[in-house]
Amino acid sequence: MHPAIQGALIGAGIGIFFLIFEYSALSKQVNERAKKYNKKPEFDITEKRRIAMVRNFIPILAAGGALLFWIVS
Repeated sequence: MHPAIQGALIGAGIGIFFLIFEYSALSKQVNERAKKYNKKPEFDITEKRRIAMVRNFIPILAAGGALLFWIVS
């Protein structure tokens, strides 16, 4: 496999891991806040933007991994 493709896949995998971790951490906070105020669990605008920021960072991470692996090999 070409090193750039391998780097892109590794970068994308790390990005997806970050996205899942961030979503689970935010989901836990949302559920705790909903329980505290006896409301329905709902993401506020700040939490939605944090998830979107991590989601938008995944292609940058994949491109950076591809570039790094291509340069190193």
